[in-house]
Amino acid sequence: MSIADLAATIALRRNADPDGSWTARLLAKGPEKCAEKFGEEAVEAIIEAVKGDRDALTSEAADVLYHLLVMCAARDVTLADIEAELSQRQSQSGISEKAARP
Repeated sequence: MSIADLAATIALRRNADPDGSWTARLLAKGPEKCAEKFGEEAVEAIIEAVKGDRDALTSEAADVLYHLLVMCAARDVTLADIEAELSQRQSQSGISEKAARP
């Protein structure tokens, strides 16, 4: 599954029955809960990165990507929005981009 496929699935499940869809259940709980779950998964990925367990990190990274997209969907930020932002940044170095942030 690609990230685009995952984003499309999340968009489809947005209006699904929360009793039959984990994504719909998370979104029904609101943006704050989606952000909390993303944070939990990010911490778990950090722990696995520090431990050096490649397989565990791979699994946690997949969880992070999923929960990031759910959190963004809860605030109507699409993968296309994120890709557009990344495209804008591609024309400058990361150091320049960071220095230009407010």
